[in-house]
Amino acid sequence: MPGLLRTLVPAVLLCAATAGAFASSPVGNDSETAADPDACAPRVVEGWLRSPPMPMPMMAGFARIENPCATGVEIVSAHSDAFASVELHETRVVDGVSRMREVPRLFLAADGEAVLQPGGLHLMLMRPVAPLQTGGSARVEFTLADGRSIGADFEVRAANAR
Repeated sequence: MPGLLRTLVPAVLLCAATAGAFASSPVGNDSETAADPDACAPRVVEGWLRSPPMPMPMMAGFARIENPCATGVEIVSAHSDAFASVELHETRVVDGVSRMREVPRLFLAADGEAVLQPGGLHLMLMRPVAPLQTGGSARVEFTLADGRSIGADFEVRAANAR
């Protein structure tokens, strides 16, 4: 029996000493090596839609889009089942005249954010499928360049909301 102990004790100690290395290795833990696209995702917060001051077939949308991730992401489109079309726009003053133009892509830096606000970046949501009342909401989804989608419910506010 003493000979067996002399053989087993070193073997047990060797196993104990290397167990931690194998437990944390990529082979032993798929969750550390598998790319998890949802591990870090941008998020849309404080989304709201402004009702038009008079009956019009469009609304403006505002929100903050946060990217807490270690890498930048790009928004390539937006859509909502509540509207026929959703576009990202930017308002700029050029030669003293306020001009609005469509923005084809919106880059969010790592640990950055984009603020969609009146007079700047904003959404133009055109041709509502059904009338939206103040206090109601509409879901808006943003498609990222990597194919993922992020979204939020946007509250409908009065025409004079800021």
